[in-house]
Amino acid sequence: MGKSKTKNQKKSRATANHVAEETYQSVPHSFVFHRGQIGKNVTQLIMDVRRVMEPFTAESLKVRKKNVLKDFVAIAGPLGVTHFMIFSKTSNSINMVKIHQITGKRFLETFFFFQYSLIKDVVSSLKKHRMHDQQFTHHPLLILNNFGSDGMHIKLMATMFQNMFPSINVHKVNLNNIKRCVLLNYNPTSQEIEFRHFSLKVVPVGMSRGVKKLMQERFPNMSKLEDISELLMKGTNLSESEAEQDGDHNITELPQVYSGRGNMASQQSAVRLTEIGPRMTLQLTKIQEGMGEGNVLYHAIALKTEEEIKEILERKEAQLKEKEDRRKQQEQNVALKKEQREKNKKKSLEGIKRKQAEAEEDSEVEDPGLGAAAVESDDEVEYYRQAVGEEPDEDMFPGAKRKRSRGKPNGPVKKRKLSPGKSSSKDRGGKSPKGDKTGKPQHKKGWKNFGNGEKQFGKKGKPGGKTFGKCGLQLDFNLSTFSSDAGFPGN
Repeated sequence: MGKSKTKNQKKSRATANHVAEETYQSVPHSFVFHRGQIGKNVTQLIMDVRRVMEPFTAESLKVRKKNVLKDFVAIAGPLGVTHFMIFSKTSNSINMVKIHQITGKRFLETFFFFQYSLIKDVVSSLKKHRMHDQQFTHHPLLILNNFGSDGMHIKLMATMFQNMFPSINVHKVNLNNIKRCVLLNYNPTSQEIEFRHFSLKVVPVGMSRGVKKLMQERFPNMSKLEDISELLMKGTNLSESEAEQDGDHNITELPQVYSGRGNMASQQSAVRLTEIGPRMTLQLTKIQEGMGEGNVLYHAIALKTEEEIKEILERKEAQLKEKEDRRKQQEQNVALKKEQREKNKKKSLEGIKRKQAEAEEDSEVEDPGLGAAAVESDDEVEYYRQAVGEEPDEDMFPGAKRKRSRGKPNGPVKKRKLSPGKSSSKDRGGKSPKGDKTGKPQHKKGWKNFGNGEKQFGKKGKPGGKTFGKCGLQLDFNLSTFSSDAGFPGN
């Protein structure tokens, strides 16, 4: 039993969350921000307008100088934002631009501010004000007055104002959710729009003021009364501020129970409004299609004839056609560049493959090992020639090509001459000193000195040559003794 009850509770919560999410997505949302340089009073006015539009607006929207209108349009779609209210300030006036999206089309309205008052100014002028956070948990009730006048721009403006706030079903609405109302009054003579924001309060009527105070748990001073009936019948000792001026203009019959003592269904109650601000006086100056680039549907200052309107439309169509032609030409150029790039890439790959194939064929014809050995041997011969200053023996570097001496292209290669008074280790019977791994000789006991301090190079006790230095120089056993001024690196 407990498990089934828990499952039912989870299902009911999921259903409620789903319904709440659908309801939230179906209502209009708005952005309120500014463009350009504005003062601190206009900044505070923007914050007050955001307060009016709660809870379906971005309360903490941050705007940077580098942001453009396209940035807000880009994020408006994912967030479900349908309206923009953009404030700007010039040297002469303050303007407000409203951008709406109605049935898939965008319309731009421009309003001129005659005067405005902030919330703090309105509240400070009241003796008693009613404003608390619970009033802003639900959207306000919109009231339009005198918007039934003839004129396309009046009807379009009224439709835009209605679409800014969620619609209300009068048969299903909960009266306890209506805590505020926005009043818009249009003056056909001056063409001005008055914007007012009120908090709403409902109190019972049809009873004496003394009974009303008892119902509200506000006990009056009865020290001067002889009987309780005097309080109920006369309502004496009550201040004038407690005697509210109710009448037929604000008394109605409640269709359902409303929050507050004595507000019962089918009972007479009075609806009282308290202004909480802001207060604005506006005038419509222009209505335009799109985001400022479409046709001007209405302009309060610049009036155009039918011929001028027709000329503007033709020029606009020509611009659109030219823009479309440029776009098509650009797409063709991009396609041609892409095709040419693919051809060049394919041609380059074919050339790379052809070169690789030719290199493989050449490597098959020639032995790569012999070629590398010949190159290395040529390097050794050149190093020996630069170090010693003479040509090496023929059998010293068997893989190297011999250079012919100048003037004797066909003559034999000149052999290195031994220094006078010196002989090879083989002729003298000496032993070759043992060298280290780097090829440098190590001075050890048992070496024999020849001549003026020269030493014998080669491997000790073994006939043959020894690799000398970093270049891997192979010295013949018979040519292993050199003078100290032979020109080796490091001497």
